[in-house]
Amino acid sequence: MNNPNTKKYDVAAYIWPSYTGKEPRAYQFWEKRMGEWQSVMSAQARVEGQILPRKPLWGTVDEADPKVMEFQIKEALRHGVNVFIYDWYWYDRRPFLEQCLDDGFLGAPNNKEMQFYLMWANHDAGYLWDKRQPDVDEIIWYGSQPRSEFDRVCRRVIDLYFKRPNYYKINGCPVFMIYELSNLVRGLGGVDQTKEALEAFRQMVKEAGFPDLHLQGVIYSERAVDVSMIDPAYEGSTKELVKYLGLDSVTHYQYVHFVDFGGGYANGLPKAAEEFERIHREYDVPYYPHASVGWDNNPRYQHITYPIVTDNTPEQFRKALQIAKEYADQYNDVPLITVNSWNEWTEMSYLEPDDVYGYGYLEAIRDTFGGE
Repeated sequence: MNNPNTKKYDVAAYIWPSYTGKEPRAYQFWEKRMGEWQSVMSAQARVEGQILPRKPLWGTVDEADPKVMEFQIKEALRHGVNVFIYDWYWYDRRPFLEQCLDDGFLGAPNNKEMQFYLMWANHDAGYLWDKRQPDVDEIIWYGSQPRSEFDRVCRRVIDLYFKRPNYYKINGCPVFMIYELSNLVRGLGGVDQTKEALEAFRQMVKEAGFPDLHLQGVIYSERAVDVSMIDPAYEGSTKELVKYLGLDSVTHYQYVHFVDFGGGYANGLPKAAEEFERIHREYDVPYYPHASVGWDNNPRYQHITYPIVTDNTPEQFRKALQIAKEYADQYNDVPLITVNSWNEWTEMSYLEPDDVYGYGYLEAIRDTFGGE
């Protein structure tokens, strides 16, 4: 299909890089050495409205295989997804789950046709990924990092990723997204120390030959945070933190982080649109609008857990995309839309085709934004 729009959109889908057996540190969670496909394929419906299990039409493929990613890049571009946002991890002084990016995507012969950037998923890692004991309240690896590790992260992403010609940039500046701002501050010891560390990151990027760094934050709501990291009574809003740290833009990762979907997917969409408008009024930086396919992370559990988003059909998802498109058309010079996600099968929020809706979600992207 030819692009029905005269405007070119950057549709960026998050990638959860767990669908591989090539990460040795993941064997403690998925001992069958097929990554989180292990949890997906054992999922069962437990309440009315759930559609589980769902099976991938492309199979339980290894997304660290360059031939697999060569095919997926073609399919993404064909349906209008032209940017991948890779969830990127740093635990215990080294990266985690880099193989899907390094071996799969960057090893694919057509990778330069697709742009990509990183979201530093700097949350703590516990037993959520282990279906045998997801409720165990214990931290395995801390996502918060001290300044020495933060600097190592900065140098690594500049050298390995920012310098690639297909790394996504806004006005020539490589985009780097941070998932948990509060955890960033916690690791660095406070907001002043975090501001200093981010300024040093910018300087490293400039010394590498770029005009600047584009720092993008994930926001949830105006969830108050202890910005002092010392006095719990001293709280600040997310927008205050974004402004003080000097971030360049914000977006969302998942609808359920800020929308109540009681009654089904359609009921949540007006609430999402209202939140977009609030952010536009109250924030000093651009907001890049978001659309989530759905939410149900019961594939990670042996018991029922909530919330569960129901009725998230391709037709309803198309309405979510239209809301994001209209916001981008009205407010943004850079028409970037983030989508959750390309492959979050254990959270039931994915674009990859399945045995229930086929290519329906990808076709919704193509119909809204155009494809190759």
